[in-house]
Amino acid sequence: MCSKLAVPFDSPCVRQLGGGRRWFFFFVESTLERNCKAVGLLPPAERGDIYLTRISWFGLDVLGSCQLEIGAFAKVTRRTYFHRLAHMATDIYQNGSNGNAQHDPQRTYQVVVAATRDMGIGKDGNLPWKLPSDLKFFKEVTMTTSDPSKRNAVIMGRKTWESIPPRNRPLPGRLNVVLTRSGSFDIATAENILMCGSLNSALELLAATPYCLSIERVFVIGGGQVLREALNAPGCEAIHLTDIETSFQCDTFIPPVDCSVFRPWYSSFPLLENSIRYSFVTYVRVQSSGTEPHATRDGEVVDCKSIKDKFKVERFLFLPKLIYERHEEYAYLRLVKDIIANGARKNDRTGTGTLSKFGCQMRFNLRRSFPLLTTKRVFWRGVVEELLWFISGSTNAKVLQGKGIHIWDGNASREYLDRHGFVMLLCLDNSQEGDLGPVYGFQWRHFGAEYTDMHADYTGEGFDQLSAIIDKIKNDPDDRRMILSAWNPSDLKKMALPPCHMFAQFYVENGELSCQMYQRSADLGLGVPFNIASYSLLTCMIAQVCDLLPGDFVHAIGDAHVYSTHVRPLEEQLQKQPKPFPVLKMNPLKKDIDSFVASDFELVGYDPHSKIEMKMAI
Repeated sequence: MCSKLAVPFDSPCVRQLGGGRRWFFFFVESTLERNCKAVGLLPPAERGDIYLTRISWFGLDVLGSCQLEIGAFAKVTRRTYFHRLAHMATDIYQNGSNGNAQHDPQRTYQVVVAATRDMGIGKDGNLPWKLPSDLKFFKEVTMTTSDPSKRNAVIMGRKTWESIPPRNRPLPGRLNVVLTRSGSFDIATAENILMCGSLNSALELLAATPYCLSIERVFVIGGGQVLREALNAPGCEAIHLTDIETSFQCDTFIPPVDCSVFRPWYSSFPLLENSIRYSFVTYVRVQSSGTEPHATRDGEVVDCKSIKDKFKVERFLFLPKLIYERHEEYAYLRLVKDIIANGARKNDRTGTGTLSKFGCQMRFNLRRSFPLLTTKRVFWRGVVEELLWFISGSTNAKVLQGKGIHIWDGNASREYLDRHGFVMLLCLDNSQEGDLGPVYGFQWRHFGAEYTDMHADYTGEGFDQLSAIIDKIKNDPDDRRMILSAWNPSDLKKMALPPCHMFAQFYVENGELSCQMYQRSADLGLGVPFNIASYSLLTCMIAQVCDLLPGDFVHAIGDAHVYSTHVRPLEEQLQKQPKPFPVLKMNPLKKDIDSFVASDFELVGYDPHSKIEMKMAI
């Protein structure tokens, strides 16, 4: 039968010796002993008795007691040997519950670790690299809280604790939880230090009061044995990985991130410090356990040994705010929000009216994920088919229509062509409806050729910019003239729509291909999500053809605008929270830019919010 002590759990009369699960040992000092006897709450006890207790909001529930053999443990002072006490706690806990112990919920946690590409984390008990920026990142992630009245907890093994310079431990501003089963290990009792015998007991301890009320997030920070247990485990919500690209010799390793369970949330662009190339990557859990990833192929959901096609996790607010807001989709969302709030009101050729801003830029990292927006569903199959249509050099909108892609229908109709009065197209009869003139694909593959109609064979005519760029990337990767242009002033009046995305420049560095695209006019609601995906895909395709890896996609915009008819649906989109970007997989056998077909592309883990309707302004 439990009795409640008439003293708070943080009374100076009570000193914690150790614990496991939610059960603790407290040393009964003379003052507390006298108080307890006076109110009749405890049986008579001698100094040195140990009472097994658990914390409640009001005080200590006494469950049982055992004698501390002072001679066997050394005198209990401010330094405490608690390993054997923890075993005693387990025994009394089991006896007190008749072997039917109720396990309380554990705290979830996030892992923070720096590792090489083969997941090496240390050599001879130390970090093989010196990266002050990594230490700064570690401090920011593990110390920052949303609630200033709370703090975070860091869980570490004994060896990790001992590897911290004495002047820096305990790690300030955080509750330090040290895991050890060593009977000879001692540690100074302090307000921000706890000791536990296992990771599970630490997580159960932190799930109980008072820690569930005072600790905002829990981070597991090392060492090797602890990380091997914690990484990819069900309680792990996120992994903050400093990816060390430079090779180092290590003797301690951890498992790789399970990509059937975790997806990249954020990845910094590569950094260089002390001649070490590295990046910060955060992975978030999207599935409850390891399963075959789901995929989208040709726009259709593919069942990959799983009947589920959605993430188990829908919200990712468990991330530290500084990490959460680094999701690259926020670059787009912030631009939309800024233009709606501060954009200049302008007229436009469609008569719809826009809110506009001039001179904007977004940057996307293509190394680990693919920037297909998640706050609304983007028509992926349309992105793929349109790009392949561009690459083929076609100007016939009916080719896309035949594949169920109708994104060009409004600009290819007889009504539209007549209304805008393009010089060449005015004379076309109805059988030529769908002829868009010398638009993107024609300029990419036949720049300078004389355009007649969409049926003509232009083989060998004009300049093939796309092939020339691929040749330059392969043979002269430092060339600064690798530019793909769709802007041909002499052909503008022959086009159904002058090109909005005009130029793309390619750049090679460290075996990676990057692309910067300039867009003179950008419809933020409908066009830009498509454009981001299209040029990112083009960059990935060219990279594979040239035996390179994808790097960055930089999107530079002249007139960035929101149509007045799109304000309300975009405000709806702004209320959505991003999800992890998907991962793009391509057929690795395709090494010719003209050989790709739609089935060569697989989008893994695309689970966006629902489609948001926006009417195209024509």
